Amino acid sequence: MTSQITIIEPSSKIRFINFRELWPYRELILSFVKRDIQVRYRQTVIGGLWAIVQPLFTMVIFSFFFGKLAGISGGGVPYPIFSYAGLLLWTYFTGALTAASGSMVASTSLITKVYFPRIIIPIAATITGLLDYLVASSVLIGLMLYFQIVPTTAILLVPITLLLTWMLAMGMGFWLSAINVKYRDIGYVLPFFIQLMLFVTPVIYPSSIAPNFKLLLSLNPMTGIIDAHRSMILGGLPINWGSLGISAVLVLLILFTGSAYFKSVEKYFADII
Repeated sequence: MTSQITIIEPSSKIRFINFRELWPYRELILSFVKRDIQVRYRQTVIGGLWAIVQPLFTMVIFSFFFGKLAGISGGGVPYPIFSYAGLLLWTYFTGALTAASGSMVASTSLITKVYFPRIIIPIAATITGLLDYLVASSVLIGLMLYFQIVPTTAILLVPITLLLTWMLAMGMGFWLSAINVKYRDIGYVLPFFIQLMLFVTPVIYPSSIAPNFKLLLSLNPMTGIIDAHRSMILGGLPINWGSLGISAVLVLLILFTGSAYFKSVEKYFADII
């Protein structure tokens, strides 16, 4: 009898993310997602309600300072629901990006002992936040009932913006998680970067408030996504398909370059992590 030996070697070519290759590991991805959810809410008093508390309290503060004191318009809709519709998607994006950026370092024991496609780890980290998004959407439904906002059929397109946000969080997560393996500065830089991004993304103000910087804002992929997300939910606001198209192109660019970079350096992870 002859024994068969399988040798796993990194590819010398540029490789992008291959979801078909990851399909056999779908149960492992779900296990990581389940683990992350349990770790996040372990020994907490209100558990999953933290998914509601963060965007809700942020909306209340922004409504007072920006809606009442600064007088920022909600583009024809009440400012509280205008800001919450943006914060709902923004909170998911920032949470997924933060989790993905530190996911490789947090899984050191697995990376150094067991082989599996390393790219699974940041992917699972970005999926975990989708549960928080769904839970926090209950507040949005309550706000729509309170302000008597009737959604249109455009609300059925919301999964498109959610999919693009997930892809963007994955793409940036691939970059940051791979860099964070070698340079732990990412953990210090990322919170500051997210704070800056909030003010150059139309989360708390409509993009029409700065017409002179329209082109500059469109270079931020979250601009078109959040604008479209808000318009699809609230109905009364027109969907800017051009801006959403630009965001989609940028998202795909970040996703493919991020996965290519991740694949090119993953062979060194076990040695330097």
